Amino acid sequence: MKRESIAGMNLSLTIAAASLVSADTGVVVRINQVGYLPDAPKVAVACAVRGAESASRQFSVRSDNGKVVLGPIRVRDAGAFGPCKATWRLNFTAVRVPGRYVIEFQGTSAPVRIGRDVYAGGADTALNYMREQRSGFNPFFRDSVHKLDGYVIDDSGRVVKFQPTTGGWADASDYLQYVATSGTATFHMLMAYRDHPSAFKDAFDEKGLPGANGVPDVLDEARHGIEWLLRMFPSDSELYNQLGDDRDHTYLDLPTTDSSDYGWGKGKQRPIYSCTGRPQGIFAYKNRSTGLASTAGKFASAFALAARLLPGADSALLRRKAQAAYALGVAHPGVCQTAPGRSPYFYEEDNWVDDMELAAAELFSLTRADSLRRSALTFGAREPVTPWFGADTARHYQWYPWYNAGHWSLWRESRGADRATLVNYYRRGLTAVAARANNGFRVGIPFIWCSNGLMVSFASQALLYRRMSGDTRFRELEQAAIDWLFGANPWGVSMVIGYPHDGHWPRDPHSVVAMQYGPEALTGGLVDGPVYRSIFASLRGISLRHEDSFASFNTGFVVYHDDLGDYSTNEPIMDGTANLVYLLAALADYR
Repeated sequence: MKRESIAGMNLSLTIAAASLVSADTGVVVRINQVGYLPDAPKVAVACAVRGAESASRQFSVRSDNGKVVLGPIRVRDAGAFGPCKATWRLNFTAVRVPGRYVIEFQGTSAPVRIGRDVYAGGADTALNYMREQRSGFNPFFRDSVHKLDGYVIDDSGRVVKFQPTTGGWADASDYLQYVATSGTATFHMLMAYRDHPSAFKDAFDEKGLPGANGVPDVLDEARHGIEWLLRMFPSDSELYNQLGDDRDHTYLDLPTTDSSDYGWGKGKQRPIYSCTGRPQGIFAYKNRSTGLASTAGKFASAFALAARLLPGADSALLRRKAQAAYALGVAHPGVCQTAPGRSPYFYEEDNWVDDMELAAAELFSLTRADSLRRSALTFGAREPVTPWFGADTARHYQWYPWYNAGHWSLWRESRGADRATLVNYYRRGLTAVAARANNGFRVGIPFIWCSNGLMVSFASQALLYRRMSGDTRFRELEQAAIDWLFGANPWGVSMVIGYPHDGHWPRDPHSVVAMQYGPEALTGGLVDGPVYRSIFASLRGISLRHEDSFASFNTGFVVYHDDLGDYSTNEPIMDGTANLVYLLAALADYR
């Protein structure tokens, strides 16, 4: 790691060193390790892991030449949170000049960056992980993986036919693939380019190999997703949602040596599950599927936006497929959940009108048919607030996608009262989370499985709301969510592997690729994130493989482990990473 000398102090610091606990006071200072934009709120959080008197303290900020530029400023105890017996919010928003600084508090210190370009390249960094997750030709291995996909099966598991579906992305560190997450990921990357094209470079070709091809890398990655989605929707009546099931988890293999056996031999074809509108699961467990619209809407929105953005794509085909998928969603309302295998875990998506709102909004942008705009408004009114906003808990992926991008897409195409209505929808959700954020870290999400996905989505919705309304009332909470993701959390960990490079980030993620090639093979991957202790204790198959390096920070109601054995908090996730692509692109597009 690069070491930074702080002039005027007999001390060498790195961003990673900010995770150290002061031996004298038991206090750590947690920061956003990527850095802070000059005009953004800037708050570090001090956490006392041992008992601390509830009294005021002082902090100061020094420049890299040792000069005090802020403080000393008196701050009061902001309350306990998790392992922190006390917290203090160290607000240095007044420091706006770009540069490197050191925050000093209670015998400990932490280096911070301020600059207009601190997020430059962040979105492209996240795309590194997307490329590593590719099925079909995988540029990391320079080899094709899962070439035999797959066999369509019926409700009993009987093979119906072979359907070529090679491509797309593995969902996480296993190799299952879902339209629910892949369609959402594809849309988020397209949306990121639509809204913030200047954030992306062209350093890789369409195969994901080094070398420019005249197309921004985010569009190359989105095209890879669109091509797989087209294979999963081969005709206007065949809607597939899932490739593989949890029999995949039997072996800890690389994708190139995947030994999963679905009854046709190790490493052979994988099963394809159709959207049927009926509960599915060929073993003991079944999902609660009721329709097609949740998946059909995701197909439609991705195809519609791709028809407008992808260079060289068959826009007429994509337009027709978007319309066909949308029609299926209208005809078959309800959810198409993922199918469990031998374990009880599956993506329990219970909402679908958000998907249909987004689909109708994007189809309106494509076709200008006003009936679609009116339909989008109707769908939006049926679920103005994504239900996890303000909730204490939820089932696994129960309310997905984590925020409704349909409100934003529809706002872009609306005027007057309709715009005000859509702004109000976002405000209501943010207000509900804000009511739960009365803690030192100013976070109000429920710490369910994939909590980092919720954190990215809260920050994204807050950012979009601010742009739609000009209202800055949630600006502090928006920034707190961003800061949490990049290190201002009790563990002092950036939740993105390898980002920033000189930071403190997961070194032992739940991944056989990381185990064999090192964690930086997964650079850019967002890990699941902390969960309630009660969730961690209830999950099957979790066993830490080494002594808990964060034991002193895992004493509260929420836990995180940098350990390959913990798939609930330390597994990188494809859809969360794609969601992060949008947020990082927006942050890099600083004006």
